[in-house]
Amino acid sequence: MYAVIKTGGKQYKVASGEKLKIEQIPADIGSEITIDQVLAVGAGDSLKFGEPLVVGASVTATVIAQGRHDKVKIFKMRRRKHYQKRQGHRQNFTEILINNILA
Repeated sequence: MYAVIKTGGKQYKVASGEKLKIEQIPADIGSEITIDQVLAVGAGDSLKFGEPLVVGASVTATVIAQGRHDKVKIFKMRRRKHYQKRQGHRQNFTEILINNILA
């Protein structure tokens, strides 16, 4: 069984027992969270879409870690104009383990 969930402005296809890095959410390590924004649920050849959400469906997950991704370097330059700008960014994430999918 799998589900398509929405969290942090992004959509993820998840299955039970899967690890996933999502946008940071305020939760303690080891705590269990419930994601109610389920867009689709599928098992084998049957697929159930929501309009926009599947009624009564939810995904429970356990928070494994909080962290930061690798640095992304941004470099802007205008040739012959004596302009150079360097910047870096590290995005925060929450790593979760999908426990089960309720449909």
